[in-house]
Amino acid sequence: MRAAVFHEFGGPEVLRIESVETPKPGPGEVLIEVRNSALNHLDVWVRRGLPIETTMPHIGGSDIAGVVRELGPGVDGWEPGARVVIDPSISCGHCEWCRRGEPNLCDHYAIIGEHLQGGLAEYAVVPAANLFRIPDSIDFATAAAAPLAFLTAWRGIRTRGRLRPGEAVLVTGGSGGVASAAIQIAKHIGAEVHAVTTTDHLERVRALGADHVYDRATSDYSRELWQRTNKRGVDLVFDSVGEAAWKQNTRCLAKLGRIVIYGATTGPRVELDLRHVFWKQLEVIGTTMATPEEFREVMGLVFSGKLKPVVDVVLPLEQIREAHERIEAGRQFGKVVIEVSR
Repeated sequence: MRAAVFHEFGGPEVLRIESVETPKPGPGEVLIEVRNSALNHLDVWVRRGLPIETTMPHIGGSDIAGVVRELGPGVDGWEPGARVVIDPSISCGHCEWCRRGEPNLCDHYAIIGEHLQGGLAEYAVVPAANLFRIPDSIDFATAAAAPLAFLTAWRGIRTRGRLRPGEAVLVTGGSGGVASAAIQIAKHIGAEVHAVTTTDHLERVRALGADHVYDRATSDYSRELWQRTNKRGVDLVFDSVGEAAWKQNTRCLAKLGRIVIYGATTGPRVELDLRHVFWKQLEVIGTTMATPEEFREVMGLVFSGKLKPVVDVVLPLEQIREAHERIEAGRQFGKVVIEVSR
């Protein structure tokens, strides 16, 4: 089968299209013919060399949509030809955190396409428990654009951030896949949405449902937001920018405000004045991925049309390097999707 592979860490030049052996499904697994696989910043970080254990040579791609082709031993409830999208989270099912209903904190947690081989290949083997059926009304590219972005945003905004109707939220990096999902989820909940993005994407972010949009290239959004909210601030900040935006983000928080962190693209080290934390009674909250129940809940909203993945561009597998370069340069709005097969 054809696959986008890298044998060493580095820049986009390490990516190659190669012929590799087609995997076989084991007990409880299925073989998926991959139609589309969407990229995330995670794919870039893994390719560069995150300090994690991963498979080598490596096939990336956490977001997978395709067709069931073969069932492994013991798989019930699925049939060849089923159109499916994949929950990229893998957990052991028996550690302390799995027993507590938090498998995304599993001691042996893994993500398809990061720790394990992913979907940037004509075929992929995944656990049958991770399948979610795609309605006939949804195309494969749209389905592939949803999983990682929407499950991350759903847990971060709704579960960890506890956003409630009538509250105000600030979403940074508004043109990204997770951020574009978060804006829609916050509006679905009934919140007032503030969003930060670049000059080129102001109107597109507003079209997603943001009530107030700030251009990070031309203004200090924390000052603008502070004035717009009559010096109150917002109840929740949802951020993956990290170090470069930290001071502005914490300035934006109202009393009893929460800041939810799901990434740190500009750096992980920040300074925090603890006097502001205890005086304003703030919360700093981490989040990553989601539980299977959260995945099914948010994908149900996507497939019912209440939430809509934003597809920036669909490129063939042969243009995997260009796809990585597009994400690294920050030129995308929404998700870059790879067409693996038709």
